[in-house]
Amino acid sequence: MSGSGSPRELTLRGIVLGAVLTVVFTAANVYLGLRIGLTFATSIPAAVISMAVLRAFSGTTIQENNIVQTIASSAGTLSAIVFVLPGLVMVGWWTGFPYWESVAVIAVGGLLGVMYSVPLRRALVTGSDLPYPEGVAAAEVLKVGAGVGGADENRRGLVAVAVGGLLSAFYPLLAKMKLAAEEIGGVFKVGSGGSMLFGGLSLALVGVGHLVGLAVGVAMLAGILISFGYLLPHLTAAGAPEGISLEDLVTTVFRQQVRFIGAGTIGIAAIWTLLRVIGPIVRGIAAAISANRARKDGGLAALALTERDIPIGIVGGTILLSMLPIGLLLADFAAGGPLAASLGLTLLATVVYVLIAGIMIASVCGYMAGLIGASNSPISGVGILAALGISVLLLVFFGKGASTADTKALVAFALFVTAIVFGVATISNDNLQDLKTGQLVGATPWRQQVALILGVLFGALVIPPILDLLNSTFGFQGAPGAGDQALSAPQASLISAIAQGVLGGSLDWSLIGLGAAIGAAVIVVDELLKRTKRGALPPLAVGMGMYLPTQVTSTVILGTVLGHLYNRWAARQNAPELAERMGVLTATGLIVGDSLFNIVFAGIVAGTDNPEALAVVADFSGSVTAGTAIFVAIVVWAYYRMRRDSLPRQTLMRESGSQ
Repeated sequence: MSGSGSPRELTLRGIVLGAVLTVVFTAANVYLGLRIGLTFATSIPAAVISMAVLRAFSGTTIQENNIVQTIASSAGTLSAIVFVLPGLVMVGWWTGFPYWESVAVIAVGGLLGVMYSVPLRRALVTGSDLPYPEGVAAAEVLKVGAGVGGADENRRGLVAVAVGGLLSAFYPLLAKMKLAAEEIGGVFKVGSGGSMLFGGLSLALVGVGHLVGLAVGVAMLAGILISFGYLLPHLTAAGAPEGISLEDLVTTVFRQQVRFIGAGTIGIAAIWTLLRVIGPIVRGIAAAISANRARKDGGLAALALTERDIPIGIVGGTILLSMLPIGLLLADFAAGGPLAASLGLTLLATVVYVLIAGIMIASVCGYMAGLIGASNSPISGVGILAALGISVLLLVFFGKGASTADTKALVAFALFVTAIVFGVATISNDNLQDLKTGQLVGATPWRQQVALILGVLFGALVIPPILDLLNSTFGFQGAPGAGDQALSAPQASLISAIAQGVLGGSLDWSLIGLGAAIGAAVIVVDELLKRTKRGALPPLAVGMGMYLPTQVTSTVILGTVLGHLYNRWAARQNAPELAERMGVLTATGLIVGDSLFNIVFAGIVAGTDNPEALAVVADFSGSVTAGTAIFVAIVVWAYYRMRRDSLPRQTLMRESGSQ
């Protein structure tokens, strides 16, 4: 399957290993997504495991390992569909997850995500300077495993990744044992209102920050100042009602008001981003058409490796043909409900919505993943916008004042459509990271795109039974008959509430409007900074800072500052490229360790049905102080070792001889 004269790449053993990892990673991500509302990027741990397993076979190549991580990460990322699909159970429309219907929804959305990402690869990967932190990190892991860079640099790189990984896994282990805090900070009074500021003690987030760069960190800090420095204190200035604590008030206002403002900012920034990348996308499609002509005239040999995508004719045809099963799925779902009276027109409008929204969301999610990484991209914010869009469309067709039963049916239909669009979002959010990795390790684009499709299919087959198992075992909070052990599924609950708010007439549109106005102002500032060459303020990153909890953003910002200071130091060294690469490898190790630990921990929790399975004490009063001290010490030591290991061998020998 690799072709004569080309490195071993898309192999049967790689596909089988990718499928096996799919089951493990997807199950872990589905469970974590439903319990705590977070998923983790699976590309780097998949690359590490792939190298360990395939090392036992002869003829293993870096490109073959890349295919394994591509399959596993594609399926693992698709598990973010749990941010939407459980909403159908929560609103009482489904009692479980019909297998083939669920498989079809997940697969068709994911397949569209892959197809949309093909022309986007040229626009946002090969023709862009976006950092793609996780894609770069995965490539560095693969390069180190393959021995790229020479024996000495390879040895140093392996040590850097291993040390970073051990440090990053050690801290969350202490936290799960209740010997160290997972975050610091809290809720505090500001004037007559209140706000909150937390710092997540996650070394993986420090690693991500190191890779994304200072401009993103500054923009996220601006978002924090807007949301947590002004909006929260202002919106809570009336004080807490009797019987409500300040902490509950601040938390509720953030979830029910500030996040919607942040979603509005992300929305307007997303539209602006789309307008900015339309040119590169059009040029990418034109280049793909030219490559297709060259392929027909001279075969694959006439194309450079980086031009060998799935032919654009197949891509376009697949996108258009996908609209047929989407229409059939929607028609079957809507049968017998309030949509049946004007089914034809509604289906036509909805399919067009999926087609157009898919293009927009794929572009924006790909851009966000390139900016800050797939794990930290506010994809639930994109889900909010997708749910808003289809809900407004249904409102135009059917108006307000429907009966309770009809409103419930319309809400369910909106969630079903959102699930399809969200599949596009999750895959495009991850695919471009994988394609960036492939670019850096010399992968053939079309083979990697086939691997992405395989990952989607594997994930679509695995996710529904896992959802059914968790639904029957625990249930979901807010669903009819949910018990005390029900999983919170926070994003699915929020997106369901939005659809109900729009179609039931209770959504506060002024919050979305305010967010859009803030986003427009940030866009103006960003453009002025660029024109005067004084830097940049990426609007999407500002929206992320407003929307995401500070447990994530504050630590990423710390990483951007540390990475900036380190890279300035590295640029002054005798071997600046080596120094900078050692920083990247250490940061990669910090991401690897945290990801691998999360997989193991998810398995332990799922097996024991006990989130506190590793706790050795019920409550350690010094966990915050101890955790902060340990975390700071680890970060300081990691950067000290990073600097030491980046020095050329001769410098190290002189320094050791002078001691």
